[in-house]
Amino acid sequence: MKWKQLLLIVSISVGSALATVWGYNKFTHQAAFVQTQNGVPVNYAGFFDKNTSGDPVDFSKAANSSVQAVVHIKTKIPAKKISNDLPRSRGNGFDDWFNQFFDFGPSVIPEQRASGSGVIISQDGYIVTNNHVISDGDKGIASEINVTLHNRKTYKARVIGYDPNYDLAVLKIDGNNLPFMLYGNSDEVQLGQWVLAVGYPLSLETTVTAGIVSAKGRTIGINSRQGGAPVESFIQTDAAVNQGNSGGALVNTSGQLIGINSAILAPSGTYAGYSFAIPVTLVKKVVSDIIQYGNVQRGYLGVSYPTQELNEEQMKQLGIKDNEEGVYVSGVAPDGAAQAAGIKRGDFITKINEAEVTNGLEMSSVLANYKPGDKVQVTYRRKGSEYSTGVVLKKSSGNYDAVVAANVAEELGADLETLDSKKADQYNIEGGVVVKSIKKGGAISKTRMEEGFIITSVSGVDVKNVEELGKALLSARGIVKLEGMYPGSDMYTYPLNLNGE
Repeated sequence: MKWKQLLLIVSISVGSALATVWGYNKFTHQAAFVQTQNGVPVNYAGFFDKNTSGDPVDFSKAANSSVQAVVHIKTKIPAKKISNDLPRSRGNGFDDWFNQFFDFGPSVIPEQRASGSGVIISQDGYIVTNNHVISDGDKGIASEINVTLHNRKTYKARVIGYDPNYDLAVLKIDGNNLPFMLYGNSDEVQLGQWVLAVGYPLSLETTVTAGIVSAKGRTIGINSRQGGAPVESFIQTDAAVNQGNSGGALVNTSGQLIGINSAILAPSGTYAGYSFAIPVTLVKKVVSDIIQYGNVQRGYLGVSYPTQELNEEQMKQLGIKDNEEGVYVSGVAPDGAAQAAGIKRGDFITKINEAEVTNGLEMSSVLANYKPGDKVQVTYRRKGSEYSTGVVLKKSSGNYDAVVAANVAEELGADLETLDSKKADQYNIEGGVVVKSIKKGGAISKTRMEEGFIITSVSGVDVKNVEELGKALLSARGIVKLEGMYPGSDMYTYPLNLNGE
């Protein structure tokens, strides 16, 4: 009997083992994640797109081709003398006494050296980079520009043209059969798409980093530091970019140029996870204009708009409802394109040629693709009704002084006028706004300001004309400081309450 029991136990054990093996093989053949030869699941990402390949992305070809066309740019701006005759507070006699005994003479801004990146876009040596790579604001354009290729060959470069509003510049080196990068199509860039950033960060040699596109059409207000009519529609990525990457290439996995790296979000001064590139659609247009005309041929609509997001109080003052969408038209130039087409102050522009716009910088980036004389279809809302009209863009934005002066004069309770340029030179200032007369009961009448005062800045923001004053006041609320001078006197500051309290 014992041998029969033993045989039964062995039979059950063998049968269980065979069933286990059979079940395991059947399950693994039907499971979702069957391994391929290279170890990658066959249906990797197949839950989202059955046509999506599960193969890993290979960056090597795009990287190796891109580094040949991305260059290291080194610039030099010579030392510059500046006057020591700085404005002083009224009644500070100690300054006068001090200067009688100690004459320091003119101050000197030392020689400036900087570096960045650039991209060769033609075999005969045209290079695109950022304006801020070759320019240092008031210090001017670099007097000496050296370009070093990936193969360490160095060239002297000359400036063909630049535009601070786009933060782009075009250089030229003398050479033939140079490696260059092909333009891609930034309009086809998708969120989550892999991209490479190529450049010379932190004075390192050619460096390639990878990331994904995390946003499109991003506006961060950085170009307003350079130009008075900034254009921004950045591609945002998480590819690591640092100082020195400016002007370098943002490329897709095919090695095509889709953007020029321009800025980083850097609270600590170094890369913090987000970088911003100028889309190649804008780059192509700017480069073409600069090479052909020497400057950018930009078509203007002739409207002004709030440069910063409005708070509830500002929206209430302007009569804007919470659910209103589009670009609020705060002013229309009397000689501009929009005025001729019937667009008025208070309208909300929602589309340009079917491209939806939600803020002023976004609208500017759409219009930046057109030249003077081009006709665009503008869709706008007025008092709840939608309209559409054809607008022929003009070469300039138009004269806003009269429009802005009227709006600002109403808010401040004063008659204003842009300071004549000859008088500005006489007073040794860059410009300003003259307070010609002050109305009783107005905001300015509640200060100690007198007629004839020249406003040169608002809370530290320089203003050289009435339009700039209007923009500065539009983005400011509460107590502001109007800084300026009376002809032949020192500098004054007047606190002004814009809330009228």
